[in-house]
Amino acid sequence: MGRKNSKKKTKARQGKSNSLLLKGTLDVSRTGMGYVKVEGLVDDVLIRPGDFNGAIHGDLVAIAIRERKPAGNRMKGIVKSVIKRKREEFIGQIQLGKGFAFLIVETDKPMPDFFIHHTDLKGAKQGDRVLARVIDWSAEQDKRPQAAVIEILPAERLHDAAMKDILLEAGFPLQFSDEATEESLRIPAIINDKELANRRDMRGICTFTIDPLDAKDFDDALSFQLLPSGHYEIGIHIADVSHYIEEGGSLDQESYTRGTSVYLPDRVNPMLPENISNVLCSLRPQEDKLTFSVIIEITPSGSILKKWIGKTVIHSCHRFTYEEVQAILEEKEGLYSNELLQLHGFAQQMRGQRIKNGAINFSSQEVRFKLNEQGDPVGIMVKESKESHQLIEEFMLLANRIVAEKVATSRVEGKPIPFPYRIHDDPDDDRLIPFMDFARKFGHDFDRSSPAAIAVSFNQLLADVKGKPEQHVLEQLGIRTMAKARYTIENVGHYGLGFEHYCHFTSPIRRYPDILVHRVLYSLLEQQPRIDKKMEEKCRYTSDRERAAMEAERAANKYKQVQYMQNFLGEEFEGVISGVAHFGFWVETVEHKCEGLVHLNSLSDYDDFRLIETDYCLLGLRSGRKFRMGDKLWIKVVAANLTKRQLDFEWVLAAEKSTRTSP
Repeated sequence: MGRKNSKKKTKARQGKSNSLLLKGTLDVSRTGMGYVKVEGLVDDVLIRPGDFNGAIHGDLVAIAIRERKPAGNRMKGIVKSVIKRKREEFIGQIQLGKGFAFLIVETDKPMPDFFIHHTDLKGAKQGDRVLARVIDWSAEQDKRPQAAVIEILPAERLHDAAMKDILLEAGFPLQFSDEATEESLRIPAIINDKELANRRDMRGICTFTIDPLDAKDFDDALSFQLLPSGHYEIGIHIADVSHYIEEGGSLDQESYTRGTSVYLPDRVNPMLPENISNVLCSLRPQEDKLTFSVIIEITPSGSILKKWIGKTVIHSCHRFTYEEVQAILEEKEGLYSNELLQLHGFAQQMRGQRIKNGAINFSSQEVRFKLNEQGDPVGIMVKESKESHQLIEEFMLLANRIVAEKVATSRVEGKPIPFPYRIHDDPDDDRLIPFMDFARKFGHDFDRSSPAAIAVSFNQLLADVKGKPEQHVLEQLGIRTMAKARYTIENVGHYGLGFEHYCHFTSPIRRYPDILVHRVLYSLLEQQPRIDKKMEEKCRYTSDRERAAMEAERAANKYKQVQYMQNFLGEEFEGVISGVAHFGFWVETVEHKCEGLVHLNSLSDYDDFRLIETDYCLLGLRSGRKFRMGDKLWIKVVAANLTKRQLDFEWVLAAEKSTRTSP
């Protein structure tokens, strides 16, 4: 009896202890100190290196507070357990012993060495760089984590290894688990008659896809037909990924863990295995495909009369590239030219109406690398959003909005349905007011009386600066005033698009929130609405994964910039100042669109400079010389560090040939 009571007391103490644990992600600085951001706490909790308890940078951990916050200091904590590892694959160097080896991971963060049994070396030798996967990571302090070699990385494939390391650092595994791969291969490719009978058959209607030249995962298509009434029927068809992915299965769990596909300059790290993303669900031409569709009836003048949402089957007639469609729009002739020109007219009409209703018309440029067969950058090109891109964009925006409106106006027992809306908050005054003051120096006034008035002012500014020297700097600074879009069940609208209701429905092959949208939407159409009490948690997680993917993409682009600019060490180029800080300023070369830093210490022979934040510039105390965002100048490429992904420039006074922009 006494023993039983003792056990009960122990369990009670454990329950009480567990209830005091806090959850958050461990962020380890280069100094080795750890910080955990806990929801509900203003400050991060400080974790000393000796209190990590086997956790590493990026792990989701449970912590206990060991020292309450004294005046002016952070609370101190200790990691009690690792809830979820950020990564299980690592790149490092092999160090051989007798019958075993260690993997020494290449990182500037604290990291244990991994034990590798000789049977798991896959032929790796002393000093080889390898990719390895963890097979046992016990919480016991005296036990080293154990790994197995997946791949030996040849020395000549240095840049390939760098791209892989960027993905791993961001928490994106390079390979799918055996369970997820096996599950994907078991999915039947043949569509059975029962499934066809439950869907709207659109296979006899003109349907096509429009994608980048190098795309393999076609997740959206458009259909178009003239109705007997003289109206048009336009179908926006999205790959029905949720039909194939069993909720809660290995494949579903792994795609959720990834959250998104990641697009690097020389590769795609997909959210779903290739068999699904590029074959089974990809809306390839001349193949029957299962889709989830939004179909509208629209008058020749552009008024939408009817909307229908449901499961369909399509048969794409043709696969277009954006370049092919752009040529047809410009020349007004070619395959399906009548359909494309009519769709183009509707798209431009919708675009104009969006901007009139408050959408902000930021222009976008995408820098892409020309790569040789080895993946090395041999050139850089700038892709601008053209009418062919806008055609697809407008119809995808329309489908996303129609789906969000459908869910937002539905109720279960009088309550809204938990749903991953894509929201974008109003501009924050702390960012907006300094930008308005700066824009005023160029003659642009803002009306800040309401969010709608701010949007009108932004669009007026963007129209007024087009083609002027200050265009680039004002556009870039304007974008920086904007909040970051994210997923949440709180439907507050999308400020940048001017939509009251918005979600992501159109890319389920590459975004997990779209799969969540499909599941909720289908349950609603089946009149069995699903109430997912963990939806907000899933929204936060997938928003975090999206940010991690963006950071990985930026890091990879920066690496390729540095790799490319190694060819031009010592050469001089014209550039534009793209950012300023107290330690120097960044310059983007006009010719290559590559950004490097001019350090303040390299200017010390010329003058002493101080940062003037309100003017986005560095000011010379003796000369009065200003280095301000948007100014053109000449620089020399003096260093290109691949390890740090950093370019160093020096200002070249003698070569300066262009005048600076001035208000």
